[in-house]
This record gives sequence, structure tokens and C-alpha cells, in this order.
Amino acid sequence: MVHHLAKTNSLVNQWINELRDINVQNDRMRFRRNMERIGEIMAYEISKTMAFSDREIETPLGLYTAKELNSQPVLSTILRAGIPLYQGLLNYFDKADSSFVAAYRKHNPHDESFVISQEYVTCPNLEGRTLIMSDPMLATGASLIMALEELYEFGRPAHVHVVVVIACTEGIDALRHRFPDFTLWAADIDEELTAKGYIVPGLGDAGDLSFGPKMQF
Repeated sequence: MVHHLAKTNSLVNQWINELRDINVQNDRMRFRRNMERIGEIMAYEISKTMAFSDREIETPLGLYTAKELNSQPVLSTILRAGIPLYQGLLNYFDKADSSFVAAYRKHNPHDESFVISQEYVTCPNLEGRTLIMSDPMLATGASLIMALEELYEFGRPAHVHVVVVIACTEGIDALRHRFPDFTLWAADIDEELTAKGYIVPGLGDAGDLSFGPKMQF
């Protein structure tokens, strides 16, 4: 299932506009905060799909039967670009466990090809739990697929939610082919990829825009 938030007019559209706009996105703090805001909205929407049960709580004036989340999810992200989006999810799922994957594109200096290098993963037991994987950009899907394959070594989740700011249809199809039962939450969806695997019109490099440019080796 794919949820495309920008199809419905809301404040999310304004935040996406600012993330894309070259005249606004050079404000790193604002860029990170807009990513975080989208993560918060995604957390709220995902929570509606999760199981709740009754719990009786005592107020100063009596008893109240409340609805409470049955179990906490595991939040995972791909370093470093995913940190602001992950933080937005964590702001709302503030009792969740966390997982981190260190991965990056290693470009060939002689042509436009690249490979995904994944060097570090930390994760709690995922067996039977809800996994929420966040990454700002779903382009080819290669890094997300590699990360999820590694995370499945820590147990089979009951369900996987993938949270992205901008997805490309090619990446959605690749992810669906490998993990047919996942749920995608995309703030917006673009159609085109460049030869280097960047989304068009996209917004550029989310990691660089959040934290500054990096040296290439």
C-alpha cells in the first residue's frame, strides 16, 4: 500500500515546497525542521493503523477507560541523511526502540556508476514487531532494500512501514518486488531518475542540505 500525502492539500505541501526550493533550502536548520515535521505527521498517520487496547486510568475526579498502544514499534533509519526524519518519528513514538544503518553510495570516479556500501547496523530483536524504516529519498531503492535485508537478520517484523519524503516510482516498484507486503508513506512522489540515480525534480542531496557537504573518496 502506498500513501501519497501531497495528493491531499495540507501543511505537508508547504513543507515539501520549502524542502525543494533552492532559495529556501540553504537554511539548514529550516531544512532539518521541515524533515522533522514530516516525520511527526507520518508517525501520527502510522499510529492510526496500529493496535490499541483499553486501559483504566485514575484521574483526580474518577476513573477513565483509555485507549493505549499495544506495543511500541522499532524506528530505523539510514545514516546520515535520515536523522531529521527519524527524529520526527521519535518525537511522537517517544517510547520506541531504535535501529541505525550506516550506508552510502560509493561512486566510480571513471563513470556514473555506484555501489551501495553498508558498513554498520545496530538493531533490537524485530521478531513480531512493527518496523518503521525512514529515509528521505527513495530513488532506485537499492540502499533501502539492502538495509531491510540486513535488518531481517534480527527477526521477522509483523509489518514494515517505509517513510520517505520523496519517492520515485522506479524505487517504489523495486521495493515492492522485494518486499511485497510493506506500507509506503511518501510525502511526495516524482517520476524521473537521472543516470546517477537522483530523483528529478527531487530536492538534491538531503544529507548535504541537512548537515553540510561531504568529501568524496
